[in-house]
Amino acid sequence: MSRLQLLRVFCDEDGSGGNPLAVFADGAEVPPERRQAVAADLGLSETVFVDDRERGEVRIFTPAVELDFAGHPAVGAAWLLEGVETLRTRAGEVPVVREDGAVFVAARPAWGPPFELEQLGSRSEVDALGGPPRGHDLIAAWAWLDEAAGIVRARVFPVRIGIPEDEATGSAATKLAAEVGRPIDIRQGRGSRILARPRADGLVEIGGLCEVDELRDYELP
Repeated sequence: MSRLQLLRVFCDEDGSGGNPLAVFADGAEVPPERRQAVAADLGLSETVFVDDRERGEVRIFTPAVELDFAGHPAVGAAWLLEGVETLRTRAGEVPVVREDGAVFVAARPAWGPPFELEQLGSRSEVDALGGPPRGHDLIAAWAWLDEAAGIVRARVFPVRIGIPEDEATGSAATKLAAEVGRPIDIRQGRGSRILARPRADGLVEIGGLCEVDELRDYELP
């Protein structure tokens, strides 16, 4: 029996919204060859296995594939591993910043799935989408809510990696912030909020608030 932490990442200020995440803080208890089956069984957009707490070594799985990096799993893992200043992912080392109750991680926009970005004319066009634009299977659709203030409405469709639509997508946020070249406040999904800000060194910081929902036992499939 393994112990599983469930939380929501990129919540709004009132604690609502956020993308559900499963974290095995003692990931070594789950054999590598069984992790993909565990992620598929849980059915969340991502599941994290922490292989070394002190070093911040993590591996990230969707229900279909393992990822080199993903934003909401990195932020959620950093939130739980309170003393860790760097996460070590398959993509590389990810600095962690804690600020005003929020957690940020810094990543290269090239990391994570290669999302297309498609700007639409208005929030209503984004909200009206019945699926990914033009049937593309790895795409983020977005529009300005308030361009002067840097507020964005977004929906992300990572169909290629086993997720029909994601509630909050940090890796897509790194790409969007890099493309527009400025800090942005992204309102995604049903009620999630991602803060993203480019850095001078080419990394993009993404972060926000998390809410821990449950710690429970889990029997491996």
